[in-house]
Amino acid sequence: MFADSGKFIQQPAGYKAFIPKDIPPSPGISIDSEISKLLSNADRSLSLLDGLSYILPNPELFISMFVKKEAVLSSQIEGTQASLQDILEFEAGIPKENIEDVALTVNYVNALNYGIRRLKNFPMSLRLIRELHKELLKNVRGEDKTPGEFRKTQNWIGSPGSTIQTATFIPPPPSELINLMGRLEKYFYAEPVYPLLINCALIHAQFETIHPFLDGNGRIGRLLITVYLYWKGILHKPLLYLSFYFKKNRSEYYDKLNAIRFKSDWEGWIKFFLQGIVETSSEATETAKHIIEIHRKFYNIMIEKEIAAPSILRLFDVLFQKPMLSTKDIAQKLNVSRQTANTLAGKLVDIGVVKEITGKQRHRVFAFKEYLNIIAEGTKV
Repeated sequence: MFADSGKFIQQPAGYKAFIPKDIPPSPGISIDSEISKLLSNADRSLSLLDGLSYILPNPELFISMFVKKEAVLSSQIEGTQASLQDILEFEAGIPKENIEDVALTVNYVNALNYGIRRLKNFPMSLRLIRELHKELLKNVRGEDKTPGEFRKTQNWIGSPGSTIQTATFIPPPPSELINLMGRLEKYFYAEPVYPLLINCALIHAQFETIHPFLDGNGRIGRLLITVYLYWKGILHKPLLYLSFYFKKNRSEYYDKLNAIRFKSDWEGWIKFFLQGIVETSSEATETAKHIIEIHRKFYNIMIEKEIAAPSILRLFDVLFQKPMLSTKDIAQKLNVSRQTANTLAGKLVDIGVVKEITGKQRHRVFAFKEYLNIIAEGTKV
């Protein structure tokens, strides 16, 4: 079987593996009126979101929660059973039965944060991708799958329990990986043929088709979307995450990727991807606006109740980064005694900012429920 996007090659073991052609596709993508309109809408939506990041109070605090949400959703696409609530409870010291799934998701957070930090003094590259993969699988399920190294054996994609004979798609054999990934890296730096958002769509699809690792390809591929846009300066703060859109449209997501491989339908994938940018940017913008409203509302209440001491305001800001805090967390972050931490948290309980969720007198945990309800949308298992 041959297609413009690549070809299926018979392997000695009897199966056919797909060898993709380089991107950009040849012949070129047909940018029709629908793609043009979606591209315009996506650019506008992204600009609004990026601009809003400049007026968020303490944007770094909010970004950390967006990263956690992305980690949860991206991991859930792969079948991980951990919610945002699970991650926050784990961080607050509440024991979790699904600790393996929680640890996998926490590693995604660490990998994404690592990538954003690394880009400050290191370029997009295969080395960076391997480093992200190593962070993703550090000390969790999958750590036996050569973290940080491209695979040296054949993998395949299919339903749980499928074999290579019943797989829905078989990526390139390992002998092709270095050349394919090397050419993908060159595309990062090539003179752009298409707008950056279309380039991003091409890179994600090509990475998923090559499937260079034994485990974690989906999560790394989705992580690369944010890393690439941040590297290119499209986003000045990493606020765009497409995993919620991919999760809501999971079947279509996989169908569109397979349509590239089997039908060379790049246009269908690009339309799907750009629609995701539009929807996700708009949703993130509305979320950011709600966060600003919540911040303003409770700040005004603290002023009205005359409790807006510096220590209270510091605690209030910390809650936007970690909306579930133990007494121990508060004491450490504010450098105060646990007794003082309890007193400060109690003042926020009194005005409805937080609620104590353990019912204990010791080892108490406080949750910023109103903020959590906004951030956690779509993350329940």
